[in-house]
Amino acid sequence: MAFGWRCTGVAWPGDRPELGWIRGRERRVSVLAYGSGLGFRAVGERHCVGARGNPCPVAATVPARSTGGRCPECARLDRAHSVAADTLADDPRPYRVYLAWFGPALVKVGITREERGGARLREQGAVAFTWLGRGPLMAARRTEEVLRAALGVPDRIPYARKRVVRGQLPGERQRFDEVTELYGRAVGLQGQGWPESLEPLSLEVVDHAGMFGLDRSARATRAVGGLVDGGVVAGRLVAAAGPDLHLAVDDRDGVVVLDTRLITGWELAAATPSGKGEVGVPLIDIAGGGVQGGLF
Repeated sequence: MAFGWRCTGVAWPGDRPELGWIRGRERRVSVLAYGSGLGFRAVGERHCVGARGNPCPVAATVPARSTGGRCPECARLDRAHSVAADTLADDPRPYRVYLAWFGPALVKVGITREERGGARLREQGAVAFTWLGRGPLMAARRTEEVLRAALGVPDRIPYARKRVVRGQLPGERQRFDEVTELYGRAVGLQGQGWPESLEPLSLEVVDHAGMFGLDRSARATRAVGGLVDGGVVAGRLVAAAGPDLHLAVDDRDGVVVLDTRLITGWELAAATPSGKGEVGVPLIDIAGGGVQGGLF
């Protein structure tokens, strides 16, 4: 089945978000800039994006509201080779344990390959974070489990909750203090289940609010619920966090969040310039928590 350009989602290799695109064997990247216009029109049906860089063998259709963008078989294959599936126990590469802060009382502990640096935190939309330790994969995994239980924090947070708190963030000083306090509690657990093979790392709070544009954009109150054939999404990019793009649309809709996981698998064509923002797809209320299922 032949497709036009299809989006593969947002990546954060550096301090600016990038949209990935694929058409057959062709690939390209669009580096996004705050203040610039962004618009597209969905064409046809949404199809599975495949797994591990390989196309779906049957080009299966997937639901418009799915944040995974994969058919069940490709989703299974993709997860089977992920760190989260615990199938890489013999991975010799070093890993890091991190503490990610998304908002007041909204914190998680996780791990990432050391070679990825802070990309994993930017991809999740962490407003602030600090490293806790580094070492072999299984030591990092064990530390993650110990810290989750001791600190009472989860390893996954629904994006509905992230979006709600993102619009009412406290100041940078308070963010720093909250991360610092949790860091102190975490490193205080050394000798109490913290593996000796995991090297503790010094506190270094990284704050992404400025990088994401959250400190200078209006609060988003609505989000795209899914695309439809012929549906248009267009606006001015004012902020971004993880897979979410915040688009200033118009006086009626204000700032709308586009979760780019919802646009993977769609063929997207350029929207006809109209000189203003436009949203011709279903919207949902962020404050009401009516956000599509799925954890990131």
